[in-house]
Amino acid sequence: MEPQKQARTPGDPVAWPRGPSRSQTPDDEEGPEANTAPAAAFLGAEADDACVDALWELPVEPAERRPECSRCSRPQKVCLCPFLPLHPLHISTHLYIIQHPAEENKVLRTVPLLAACLPQDKCKVKIGRRFSEERDPELSTVCRKSDTLILYPGAEAANLEEFILDSPVYPSTIIIIDGTWSQAKDIFYKNSLFRLPKQVQLKTSVSSQYVIRTQPTNRCLSTLECAAAALSILEKNDYIQETLLRPLQALCSFQLQHGAQIRLSKEHLLKNGLYPKPMPKNKRKLRKMELLMNSVKI
Repeated sequence: MEPQKQARTPGDPVAWPRGPSRSQTPDDEEGPEANTAPAAAFLGAEADDACVDALWELPVEPAERRPECSRCSRPQKVCLCPFLPLHPLHISTHLYIIQHPAEENKVLRTVPLLAACLPQDKCKVKIGRRFSEERDPELSTVCRKSDTLILYPGAEAANLEEFILDSPVYPSTIIIIDGTWSQAKDIFYKNSLFRLPKQVQLKTSVSSQYVIRTQPTNRCLSTLECAAAALSILEKNDYIQETLLRPLQALCSFQLQHGAQIRLSKEHLLKNGLYPKPMPKNKRKLRKMELLMNSVKI
């Protein structure tokens, strides 16, 4: 994967004046009408309170969502099913997507497109931040199998293509974390289950085609792109990658035609002096920025 300004909700109390104002001048307190103005103000405030209370009691109508396509999960008017394979791709590899809850409701997410291209029994999406044997026995069993891999870059990660050449057991399952890079890092390091499978990464210099969403570096790929590349390698079939990328290309093309802008990576913006925000004062965040500028993997 910013602090939000505090907003008043319908359930929050409203501060309305009750009784006479305490900012009256001495002249207001003298004369025969001195007691009538406070009484009128009090009655006016009572009426205002009653109106406000009546407004809060009105039923709140939920925002009406546009009808969604049952296959690609896109609004029906912008359905991407014409770009999906006619039938789910035939694969032998099991794919588990560990999705951060914040990704579930994003409009331009890629996981629904990925799942629509694959058989239901081969692609499972698990939503959450924390996983354990008690919470998800199935995932716990999968992580303990010797033929399970987890796709997450790092110093300890082996190159996927090289690993399968030397592995005594050919992988049958691969796990991919879906979220922003900070969310994925949090999930990976705070769930001991995900350090049980062999850690692998993709060795590629190809830039992401998911150009409508900002990535940290030019080499970062979306979840769909990672899955497409990994499955193509494991299944030894380039057609899989071509087929899975087709709906992503259509999605980006449609968004760009309707006002979206190409999002360059933070690495590109920093190197070319185009980064629109001031550099962070936090030393850890500043160090990350410096690593991006020097093209060092973080």
